[in-house]
Amino acid sequence: MSPWRDLYCGAAGPADVGRSLAVAGWVARRRDHGGLIFIDLRDHTGIVQLVVNPERASEAAQAAHAIRSEFVVRAQGEVVRREPDAVNPNLATGEIEIQVEELEILARSEPLPFQLDDDGVEEPLRLRYRYLDLRRDRMQRNLRLSATVVAAIRRTVEEQGFVDIWTPTMTLGTPEGARDFLVPVRLQPGKFFALAQSPQLFKQLFMVGGLDRYYQIATCWRDEDLRADRQFEFRQLDLELAFPTRAEVLDLLERVVVASFEALGRTPPARPFPRLAYSDAMLRYGSDKPDVRFGLEIQDATEVTRGSEFGVFAGAECVRYLVAPTPFSRAQLQRLEDFAKEWGAKGLAYLVYDESGEVRSPIAKFLSQEELAAFAAPPGSSVLFVADTPPMVERVLGALRTELGAELGLVDTSREEFLWVLDFPLFQKDEESGQWTFVHHPFTSPLDGHEDLIESNPGGALSQHYDLIWNGWELGSGSIRVHRQELQARVFRAMGMTDDEARAKFGWFLEAL
Repeated sequence: MSPWRDLYCGAAGPADVGRSLAVAGWVARRRDHGGLIFIDLRDHTGIVQLVVNPERASEAAQAAHAIRSEFVVRAQGEVVRREPDAVNPNLATGEIEIQVEELEILARSEPLPFQLDDDGVEEPLRLRYRYLDLRRDRMQRNLRLSATVVAAIRRTVEEQGFVDIWTPTMTLGTPEGARDFLVPVRLQPGKFFALAQSPQLFKQLFMVGGLDRYYQIATCWRDEDLRADRQFEFRQLDLELAFPTRAEVLDLLERVVVASFEALGRTPPARPFPRLAYSDAMLRYGSDKPDVRFGLEIQDATEVTRGSEFGVFAGAECVRYLVAPTPFSRAQLQRLEDFAKEWGAKGLAYLVYDESGEVRSPIAKFLSQEELAAFAAPPGSSVLFVADTPPMVERVLGALRTELGAELGLVDTSREEFLWVLDFPLFQKDEESGQWTFVHHPFTSPLDGHEDLIESNPGGALSQHYDLIWNGWELGSGSIRVHRQELQARVFRAMGMTDDEARAKFGWFLEAL
């Protein structure tokens, strides 16, 4: 392989018994058994055990006494079978070991600030010693997994005729939904480039320019609050195609997901992926990225409670509930109510059915027989209600559903569930200005037949925006884009942008269309 080594550490096996091999790597562990010294030598492929016997190699034994964790060493020796009771079934190399004849220390290590097999190391310490953190199994696995998936993505899209095209990182700032990072221009004080939130406008120009099918693994920048699934700088598969249909785009992206699973040796999800309208997702799950690995679906009670004697229900714009498969205690109900209030609810009403089917609730006496029949639940369960505006009810019950799914162990973690959420609204009201703004981005095309709603009923217009959801996480998001200048101008006007403002911000793009 090279002057340094004949095999990687994890590649040696029974077929090499009797061979004299050189290996090189990092010392994962050293054990002195009062004569014999055992060294676990590691590289990116795995671990092989070295045995240093002073009677066989005195100079090697002398060097081995000085070795500590994370020293870099090179060893030469004969591959032998381990004794049957010494075989390690947890190692790929667990049937063999190397009887060392030569041992050379290539680089020394100071005492470690943390042990590499310790999973409890705090993030600041890991970042301070990133070069050590990268040696940990988890980090090695994650980085190599990412490389494998990216290679599978490239193969899949290029088989479909896509061309990898680089786009600039420093560009003109555009209103895409998040704040831009700014880069000052030294030779022009007071002027700045924006770091691209995504290659949004570039790829539309590629389509205007006749490139037909573009992709890149793009670096994106967002100056927004950190989230569990989003940081300031991240990469995404970015693509665009001419003359698209939604079915064609969804099929392509499903191929990418399946190819990624197959590249990792994992069972891919069945195609086609299930599809769910945005309105159904919000009604049934209170989320546009629902985890469907468990039930606990939200149900609507608005119509049933219109004439309710319970004033909270009767006077609310929207009443919805979910049924949890456990009879919560008063203390548990109080904790859940506190949780609901943290998400904006005024309170949390409930009906608890004990194991005999008897109902326990302070609101039961205000509910009619028709209402109680509508909310009847199996013995040993709890019905939890939220009454407020539809957005607030969706927000609170969606969060509560996710919380209970994890708390009650309802999530089937053995399943991989993908689904498409489709038919998002084209516009939403901005809470501060009261004006209509985009849900996805201002270049999203309305659904066919919804163009006329842009002026007459912006809130009723649906879009060709789609999200790909994986186990409750938004894995990807995209849309079929506006390709007509006149329609794009109408979208801008609906958002309160005058024609002059649109030309000032996007004149070059409108001209291209």
